[in-house]
Amino acid sequence: DMGGTSYEVGLIQGGRPEVTSFWNWQHRYLIGLPMVEIHSIGAGGGSIASVEDGALSVGPRSAKAHPGPICYGRGGREVTVTDANLLLGYLNPEALCGGAFALDVSGVEAAIEERIAKPLGLSAVEAAYGIFRIVNANMNDAIRRVSCDKGLDPRDFQMVVYGGNGPVHAAKQAEELGIARILVPKTSPAFSALGLLVADYVVDRQRSYLTPVLSADVATLNEIQRDLERSAGEELRAAGLTDERLEIEHLFHMCYPGQTFDMAVRAPWIEGELGPDDLAKVADAFHDLHEAIHTYAARDEEPLVRSLRVQARAITRKPEFGAPAPASGGVEAALLGRRRAWFDGGFRETPVFDGDRVGPGHAIEGPAVVEEQFTTIVLHPGHRAQVDAHGNYVIDVGVKAPA
Repeated sequence: DMGGTSYEVGLIQGGRPEVTSFWNWQHRYLIGLPMVEIHSIGAGGGSIASVEDGALSVGPRSAKAHPGPICYGRGGREVTVTDANLLLGYLNPEALCGGAFALDVSGVEAAIEERIAKPLGLSAVEAAYGIFRIVNANMNDAIRRVSCDKGLDPRDFQMVVYGGNGPVHAAKQAEELGIARILVPKTSPAFSALGLLVADYVVDRQRSYLTPVLSADVATLNEIQRDLERSAGEELRAAGLTDERLEIEHLFHMCYPGQTFDMAVRAPWIEGELGPDDLAKVADAFHDLHEAIHTYAARDEEPLVRSLRVQARAITRKPEFGAPAPASGGVEAALLGRRRAWFDGGFRETPVFDGDRVGPGHAIEGPAVVEEQFTTIVLHPGHRAQVDAHGNYVIDVGVKAPA
């Protein structure tokens, strides 16, 4: 999610994000509560570019909305990512927010020339593309943080891109990461807000209980779990949610003796009471998880349970999303015109398409720009976008996924 000031990235496996209760950093504070694992960095359309000690840096400082980028015409004087994207031809100065918010191009090139290009010995457009590449590199590092740091290969995943600025940068990011496919939802600019509206209600309850897993007292474990379930259920019922739509999941936070941080082990086989035979299953599940994440397991050691956790999920009714009518003609009918945009070291006369007239069944070959009302999709040479039945953009970036 790339917005105006920040870039958030998370990894989803098996249809669900990871929820962690340790090492959750918010600014300079470590929060010891269950939270969706999201890595956030200062990278957005308002991120400020500067030359420091002869090197170009972008972010984390931001021009924010006020005064904003130079092109906002609100008194901003520092060069931002949005200013660079405008000079590169990726953004239409007359089409932002569906034409409701015009960008002021005067002064942008001169500012990039003076503040960025001259100190680096580059032209203004080379400096602008340097800003584009640096912010992409910063965002790709964030993607590696949530994947490579866990022993996972980004190339094994697809990239779901949203936020107002995300689709401007994502195709080139994916190409550099080796990610073969991108999905840009039709609701990309407000995708986070949509998620809040349709998400299930989830209540997490956790209680400390330190014990070797194989010699744990099953009656005590069951008592703790019942208390956690009761507490979570009461909160959900108070919100008007019924037990019929409630799902309960049990987790054991565990570690090897001497380890500082624990890992959450899911126990989907537990229904109702925990039985004595389940303890060995919990221990085996911890060994397997430790080996999957850290590449080894000390199976001759008895893991420790550090806390028990119950996650109660109230399933909400999801709206039926309408599907736009299939495209009746060729994509040429959605062509707005052409403008100069920077690709592969030079400007090209690039086709620009109207997102409101691009429909299911259409395919667009890069280089191209698609202007949605509140975002812009930039396709580089070799990229291909297809529109699915729901109006989402499925982009193949021309790299092969690993076998």
